[in-house]
Amino acid sequence: MRYSAEHKQETRTRVIAAAGQVFRKEGYGGAGIDALTKAAGVTNGAFYGHFKSKIEAFRTAVVEGLEELRQAVLTLRENQSKGWLQTFASYYLGYKRTCDLGDSCTLPSLSPDVMRADEETRDAYTAVLKKLIADVAAGLPEDKKADANETTAEDRAIILLATLSGGVTLARAVSDPALSSHIAEVIERAALVTGNLASPQDE
Repeated sequence: MRYSAEHKQETRTRVIAAAGQVFRKEGYGGAGIDALTKAAGVTNGAFYGHFKSKIEAFRTAVVEGLEELRQAVLTLRENQSKGWLQTFASYYLGYKRTCDLGDSCTLPSLSPDVMRADEETRDAYTAVLKKLIADVAAGLPEDKKADANETTAEDRAIILLATLSGGVTLARAVSDPALSSHIAEVIERAALVTGNLASPQDE
């Protein structure tokens, strides 16, 4: 039976989304092909019709996950030119910290697995991360007082993403809900200071 190009694309999209959830929840090592196909509701044959291997599915899921994050940043910047960072940080350290691990952000959830992945996967991750950094940087206020020794908008974007990602990682890892919330609050303040060029006293 032949399927239309539209049906094939819908299936591929479903497989990528399911794979992303399974990889985020179980990690690369814990996610077998059977788990991936079951989550996507497809057969092994259908899975291999879209991906040659588990690592290819992982690579695609990582890129799609980071691209989703990048598009969210672009949408927030477009809809809330001045207050987008506050909204982003609150959502990231709120819902994305407390949601099911399968629905969490790719950046903190899958970066550790990318470190151990093949060069092709790391190259793909690097390419989309560069775009994400550039888009975050473009939405940060310019530091008109900066000299050659000061951090650039790109520097601050890197610090911001690392701060949020690391903060969510710590907050998710602890078993104490109160400590998790406290970590989130501290990280959100630090992220806004970094992003808005404000001192703690100015907040």
